[in-house]
Amino acid sequence: MSEFDESRIVYREVVKAGDPWMHEVKAGQYFRIVDLEGNEAVDTLFYSAQDQSERYSATDTIREQGNIYLTTGSELLSNHGNKMLTIVDDTCGRHDTIGGACSAESNTVRYAIEKRHMHSCRDSFLMALGQCECNHGKTMTKEDLSSNINFFMNVPVSPDGHLDFDDGISAPGRYVEMKADMDVLVLVSNCPQLNNPCNGYNPTPVEMIVWE
Repeated sequence: MSEFDESRIVYREVVKAGDPWMHEVKAGQYFRIVDLEGNEAVDTLFYSAQDQSERYSATDTIREQGNIYLTTGSELLSNHGNKMLTIVDDTCGRHDTIGGACSAESNTVRYAIEKRHMHSCRDSFLMALGQCECNHGKTMTKEDLSSNINFFMNVPVSPDGHLDFDDGISAPGRYVEMKADMDVLVLVSNCPQLNNPCNGYNPTPVEMIVWE
């Protein structure tokens, strides 16, 4: 656990429910996501700030830690096998790596055809990528999306491998905190999902804090 010193904060922003967010975190800096009202799901991707072809890999991270859930001590690995960030403090308890991001297609399959046009995390990711000329001057596209982390989201796995999207286990003010092991570009969708209990059927704001 790092010592939280407000005087060392270099960036702070509240992200509204449903909004995307993208920001660089330098190696050695700490990055905290605060669940302000509880039970929000924060879909998150990480890229190397130097070369976005290197990015968070759920496969490598799960394999190396031998666990599908993330918490304090978890090392987030890239598709090159490099350590990107380390979770150094977590007041929630665990975070999902396999539930994926909601999309028009998943909204249709899980809920109803009329839910297809509801805003989704995939939409938020694509909106942010389309505005980021960060990959050597080239705009990023849907090809740059990969499996994401769902911070604060509760996705139990049954013995037969079935996924359940259950009530969240977070609460107002709980947070997850990481230390960057390389310069990383963080892409977040503050999930707008209204149809399952991951957000308590009520998407809410979260706070992003970066400090030295």
